[in-house]
Amino acid sequence: MARDEVDLFVIGGGSGGVRAARIAAGHGARVALAEEYRLGGTCVIRGCVPKKLMVYASRFSDEFEDARRFGWDVGEPRLDWSILKRNRDAEIARLETIYGSLLHTAGVETHHERALIEDAGTVVLPGSGRRIKAGHILIAVGATPTLDPPIDGGELAMTSNGVFDLERRPDRILVIGGGYIAVEFAGVFAGLGSETTLLHRGDKLLRGFDEDLRDGLGEAYPKRGIALALGTTLERIERAGEVLRATLSDGRVLEVDDILVATGRRPHSGGLGLERVGIETDEIGAVPVDVYSRTSVPTISAVGDVTNRANLTPIAIREGHAFADTVFGGKPTAVDHGLIPTGVFSTPEIGTVGMSEVAARARHGDDVVIYKASFRPMKATITGRDERTMMKIVVDGPTDRVLGVHLLGHDAGEIIQLAAVALGMGATKADFDRTVAVHPTSSEELVTLRTPFVTKKSVAVG
Repeated sequence: MARDEVDLFVIGGGSGGVRAARIAAGHGARVALAEEYRLGGTCVIRGCVPKKLMVYASRFSDEFEDARRFGWDVGEPRLDWSILKRNRDAEIARLETIYGSLLHTAGVETHHERALIEDAGTVVLPGSGRRIKAGHILIAVGATPTLDPPIDGGELAMTSNGVFDLERRPDRILVIGGGYIAVEFAGVFAGLGSETTLLHRGDKLLRGFDEDLRDGLGEAYPKRGIALALGTTLERIERAGEVLRATLSDGRVLEVDDILVATGRRPHSGGLGLERVGIETDEIGAVPVDVYSRTSVPTISAVGDVTNRANLTPIAIREGHAFADTVFGGKPTAVDHGLIPTGVFSTPEIGTVGMSEVAARARHGDDVVIYKASFRPMKATITGRDERTMMKIVVDGPTDRVLGVHLLGHDAGEIIQLAAVALGMGATKADFDRTVAVHPTSSEELVTLRTPFVTKKSVAVG
């Protein structure tokens, strides 16, 4: 039965909103949720999940090549983009159905339309004309990619959303940006056989990551055939028949089939009606909240990317869960954003948790001790592939506590998850040292590093 009054109305059916709705319903709340696009949000529908499937696809080109050195006759591999797209889209549709089923099973009433805030206790559904009273309103609308900064012809480019609509693999593609999304898609298209150029205005990729990770990826990508255009910007885009002509700040003109702009995302907060209840967003549209995800209006909260705190799916999920426990479960819960493991699904892959060396030295000075190994992985000794694995541990010398772990190489994202458990428990370097190694693996390096790589050395911040 349709409800005209609920305990909680969630605006947004992504990872954070769905988790909050389900947990709140489990605590006995009457819950409704509205999603204007597709259930699952950015991560499931047009973000990390379909992108990771494309990462898998892109890495088969290496596997086919490497297999020959291990004695396999694999013939001449050929990518059928239509099969990849069809199977990827089918999996996303399956996951979307699961999200709907989870909400239905939890007793959450779902509305497939846009929702607006009328006042601190009322939500309006313009499509159906309904007005629903709510004891609490949760904003979980996420963020949306931008085409910033604006340039002449920018409308000819696509954002990361458009990647999943491509009907064919571009023979040549220009990717703009130096963060997660740009780096990952550059690796994807290169692996799938596209001639790929990655352009970034900075001098290194992945600002904010440990410098050894940035340097390692910067060395690895050109070896994989990705042309890096660093310290460069895109000046304008023009259509020239069937191709796009991109003029760069260094005077070069590139002709490509597609241009992907992945320079940033902005909270999707516009037009929700926040101004009607006195909630002022910041300069990029983020909704300010406290440690319990509460806005300045007591009955309205916000979680996930719309708050621009830590824009990662697991954080949105945790924030949504904590909100529901706090408001409806009688368990006030604040999310700790201080220790967040993350993976970058470039090839080679990155896994990182805790402080970078620069951040550690800024806080602990010359007491920081570095343990590091860079080596050729075992598989490459047969394949002859020119690749390196890097593992780095950042330690506070006086306490021996591990402050950060940074990995570059195969399955780095998988390995870093358990390293994060250790750091969360306050592990010391001695704890790592007395752990028995799993041999032969790359990850055993994390527990066999004994000699400090750098001690008593200042690292410039820049």
